[in-house]
Amino acid sequence: MNSSELLIEGPAKARLTIVLAHGAGGPMDSPFMNTIARGLADAGLRVVRFEFPYMRSRRAAGKVGAPDREPLLLQAWRDVIGDLGGGSHVVIGGKSLGGRIASMVADEMEVRGLVCLGYPFHPPGKPERLRVKHLEAMRTPTLILQGARDPFGRREEVEKYKLAKAIHFVWMKDGDHSFKPRVSSGRTEAQNLDEAIVQIVSFLAALAD
Repeated sequence: MNSSELLIEGPAKARLTIVLAHGAGGPMDSPFMNTIARGLADAGLRVVRFEFPYMRSRRAAGKVGAPDREPLLLQAWRDVIGDLGGGSHVVIGGKSLGGRIASMVADEMEVRGLVCLGYPFHPPGKPERLRVKHLEAMRTPTLILQGARDPFGRREEVEKYKLAKAIHFVWMKDGDHSFKPRVSSGRTEAQNLDEAIVQIVSFLAALAD
């Protein structure tokens, strides 16, 4: 992938680089992605964002197209990791689709860690269509930040799954798939996003030791 297609923030000499991919419907500079990336960069991390081919095409043509097929998505992640010099100093992840595809190459590419922002455990309303098989044997240290009422995997559902011990969860209070809580919860979206940033920074600090 051409370096001009990467969005890079934070100090170049940071001990770890976190690479984030977008969700199925939003680009790498969506408000959610901007908030997370800037928060991490302000905390001293090097943050790299990229877009899958279908999203780059949307941006160029101004037309909405379906996400790429899985093999192309997987290869996009392999290419970015390779372009950044390999996995030993890289943590990968992203929002929803971006994090799910990252999780499918994390062990293979021997990255330092994995961060998923709202993992799509199943399509909304279809809990029988699970996407967890590879997570049962995950070796890469993994942080999954999940809204407690995420329709892609609510807390009461996910806690019943038999996932690898390498996976650590942090639940965003009353959050949906983008961590947004209901007004009645007494929690704000900004609070959940700030909490997500704090948790990621702490996770990466432990990996860097």
